[in-house]
Amino acid sequence: MSDTNVSQDKINRAVWRACDTFRGTVDPSIYKDYVLTMLFVKYLSDVWQDHWEEYQREHGDHPDLIRELMQNERFVLPPEANFYSLYERRHEPGNGERIDKALHAIEETNIQKLSDVFQDISFNSNKLGDEKQKNEILKDLLEDFHKPELNLRPSRIGRLDIIGNAYEFLIAEFASTSGKKAGEFYTPAEVSELIAELLAPKEGDEICDPACGSGSLLLKCANQIRNVHNGSKRFALYGQEAIGSTWALAKMNMFLHGVDNHRIEWGDTLRNPKLLDDKGRLKLFDVVAANPPFSLDKWGHDGAGDDPYGRFRRGVPPKTKGDYAFISHMVETLKPKTGRMAVVVPHGVLFRGSSEGKIRKQLIEENLLDAVIGLPEKLFFGTGIPAAILVFRQDKTDDDVLFIDASREFQPGKNQNSLAGENIRKIVESYSNRAGVDKYAHLATPEEIAENDFNLNIPRYVDTFEEEEEIDLIAVRAERQRLKEKLAGLEQEMENYLMELGYGS
Repeated sequence: MSDTNVSQDKINRAVWRACDTFRGTVDPSIYKDYVLTMLFVKYLSDVWQDHWEEYQREHGDHPDLIRELMQNERFVLPPEANFYSLYERRHEPGNGERIDKALHAIEETNIQKLSDVFQDISFNSNKLGDEKQKNEILKDLLEDFHKPELNLRPSRIGRLDIIGNAYEFLIAEFASTSGKKAGEFYTPAEVSELIAELLAPKEGDEICDPACGSGSLLLKCANQIRNVHNGSKRFALYGQEAIGSTWALAKMNMFLHGVDNHRIEWGDTLRNPKLLDDKGRLKLFDVVAANPPFSLDKWGHDGAGDDPYGRFRRGVPPKTKGDYAFISHMVETLKPKTGRMAVVVPHGVLFRGSSEGKIRKQLIEENLLDAVIGLPEKLFFGTGIPAAILVFRQDKTDDDVLFIDASREFQPGKNQNSLAGENIRKIVESYSNRAGVDKYAHLATPEEIAENDFNLNIPRYVDTFEEEEEIDLIAVRAERQRLKEKLAGLEQEMENYLMELGYGS
């Protein structure tokens, strides 16, 4: 029976407290991976233990049968890799080496699902200090995760979502303390939610994020389908991520959310796309969504002219700005009839000229661009600049482009703004209705866009100008006269005080 007192909030607070061991000793951008990996190992161990005990209750006098049943679990946990084995030996030297061996054993016995996931992390690293300090820190970490409130057994916490959500919570907390590096691995949850609602993934869809970070945008798309279709798993997730440690987070994140129908590749999407079909061509998807790095320098310009996949046939983006390289890649991976995509971009993408202007013009003339949505500033970790979402569709029914200026409606925060539920709803409804809304949305014709030289800057289409009230000059003059008289009276009063004090002239 699950414990009814366990809430998402309590689990989140407990995992965040487990980071106390590192604070002040190691930078968050480093200890992030240690805490997230330990949470993963603890969860595997608790699920394993829970199921073992359940089978023992049912088949206590048949140890061989129990072993056989355990081999058919979603994963296999070798005895030496169990969190509790590591915890028992926490006072002995060599914690780092023991944990690394445990990770290696988990990977080896679950090679299909967890191959290479731990290769970028070492608990035996000198990043954690010299041998003595490292051993002490890891002892504390094992004790933090052994606390009763971090008992992650399904029989105690119930739904799998709680663990997946705790993992996402930790990633978001690390993002808010990681400055610029945060953008490498995390898209704020409400932006992912907005994109998922705009693209409305359906059962049977193949969904891809070519710059997937820790996988949160893909999981939001999966949730759209699960929520509408009663937990359905009839979809497939695909992703590619260039940074090894972030790719590992995505793999663990999928596992903790119970999503096995995924394929996440490690590598540089622009230089070496790995999501290919059986003929070696780019695989095509129903839904493509991404928040790629803004204006990426050194994105692979030199080899782009003779790209074997023909992704840059509309033009090669500039050497120091990879925005249109990602857009071009994504457009080329859309299925011809059902393909729809959303990409987060900096505003320069809407109006910069030269090669970017040529690519933008062609995408519009091919009638692929469906909507341009301006977002508020300070939504994204590591950058204060406002961004926009471009929506492209292969199944457009008109040749217009919808512009939405959602930049002024948000939940203000100290360092970070966010989109509230009603902000997301308004954007999604305006997108669905595909009609003008005063000072908020405008449906632009191809002629209008051509008149603007294919410049997509939102203020050219959505007029948010607020007229100032007319000024009554006679009333202003009368008020000025009244203030002059009042000032003269005050001057006289001050003069009298000064006379009385002997300062008069």
